[in-house]
Amino acid sequence: MAATQTIQVPHLGGIKAGYAFSNDAYDPSKPTCVLINSMCMTVSLYKAQFQDSKLTDVMNLLAIEPLGHGSTSCPSEHFSYWDTAIMALQVLDHFGIDKAFALGTSQGGWMVARMALLAPERILGIMPLGSSMDYESADSRSKGCWDPAPLLTPFAEKWTSPSATPDFVVDDAWCGMVATFGFGAHATAESTEFWSNTLREVYREDEGRKKVRMAVICLLERDGLLLRLGDIQCPVYWLQGTDDAVFGKIVPEEQLQLLTRSKEVKLVMIDGGAHYLNATNPTEVNEALLEMVNKYK
Repeated sequence: MAATQTIQVPHLGGIKAGYAFSNDAYDPSKPTCVLINSMCMTVSLYKAQFQDSKLTDVMNLLAIEPLGHGSTSCPSEHFSYWDTAIMALQVLDHFGIDKAFALGTSQGGWMVARMALLAPERILGIMPLGSSMDYESADSRSKGCWDPAPLLTPFAEKWTSPSATPDFVVDDAWCGMVATFGFGAHATAESTEFWSNTLREVYREDEGRKKVRMAVICLLERDGLLLRLGDIQCPVYWLQGTDDAVFGKIVPEEQLQLLTRSKEVKLVMIDGGAHYLNATNPTEVNEALLEMVNKYK
């Protein structure tokens, strides 16, 4: 399901941001970690983190749905990953949170890196999961990363319409692909049904069509950060699964070498981990997050 709570922040003329707090409330005595979900997922992707008392006893978990996802919406049909990063920082402003850690799964990794670039004085550490900091370049593809254009461009084209589409419901092919792609061998019939139903609920009618179309376009046209990585100052703990079908095992190690100003750079390869690591391997992810937060809070 998508977030049941929203707040209004000023970026792009007024974004309604979907969010969820662990323990359903913000505790100012604890450090906070922002969680940014992967493509077409919602705050529900972080169920295993919200249910881990070892994490929630120590920190606030604040899951925020990116633009084009879940309950988040805005007046502008067009936006980018940079806009989501600004929005997330404004969500922190809304709750009076001056500093935070940030974890991002897949596309969320790009977004939390942007948060660290935009507000280096506020982001205490980032944790990309199953991510990359390059766009889908020829170089990255030569090193085992995917090429999303042939797979996703037909959907973006199909969802482009000059007129309103009040009867739109995202199609079964998209639901099935999204519900299984990031989970790999860890996907179950139950999880596939849950995410398929969630996508049909979020991406329906004309607003839903516009949201999913732009979410896909953001992915297809995202910009790389390789020349900016040297400006990230906070610690970076990067976790990657050995069975990540999207970004493989080569680029994280290479890209981490570009983080020349980070306080600490750490790569953890998780054996058998799939693309959505926080869901497929929550024990390892939660332990690494706890380590980073306890060290730098």
